Amino acid sequence: MDERNLLREKGSAHSVSAERIPISLVLNGEHLQLEVDPLLRLVDLLRDQLHLTGTKISCGIGRCGACSVLVDGKLMNACLLLAYQLDGRTLTTIEGLNKDGKVQSIQQLFLEEGGFQCGYCTPGMIMAVASMLKQTPNPTEEQIKEALSGNLCRCTGYGGIVRAIQRYAEEHTG
Repeated sequence: MDERNLLREKGSAHSVSAERIPISLVLNGEHLQLEVDPLLRLVDLLRDQLHLTGTKISCGIGRCGACSVLVDGKLMNACLLLAYQLDGRTLTTIEGLNKDGKVQSIQQLFLEEGGFQCGYCTPGMIMAVASMLKQTPNPTEEQIKEALSGNLCRCTGYGGIVRAIQRYAEEHTG
C-alpha cells in the first residue's frame, strides 16, 4: 500500500488524539482525510508524506516563492502554512496544474526563452503565473513582473521568464 493510501486510512480510521489533528481537504482534485501533527508545515506534508516534490523548500520564511501553491485559488507560500490550516480547503500544487498539459507548455517556453537554468524556482514561478493568468489572461509586462514579485530566481535574469509568460499568454488567448 502506498503512503498516500496509508495516510488516508489513518486519517479516517484512527480516533483523534491530543497529538494529531484531523483534516479534510481537496488536493489536486482528490478528497483526502488525514491526521496531522499540529506543528507540521504544509510544505513538509506535501513533500515528505504525500511525496509531491514539485513544491520546493528554499528559504522557509516566505520570501522566495519556491513553495508556492494555490489555496482556494489564491497564491500562498506552503512554508508559512501549517497543514491543519488546510482543513476544508482546496489545494493545488504544481502537480495539479499538469492535468491539461499547461505546465509542460509553460516549462517548454521557459526553456526556449532562456528563463530557466537549474529549475528549482520554476514550479513556484509557474504557480504564480497560473494564479495571475486566471485573473489576467493577457497580462502586460508590468503585470507579469508584479505577479512574480514574490518569487526569486538566483540563476537567470527575469527577461527570459517574462518572455516565456508573454508567449504563453499570446498563444493561449489568440
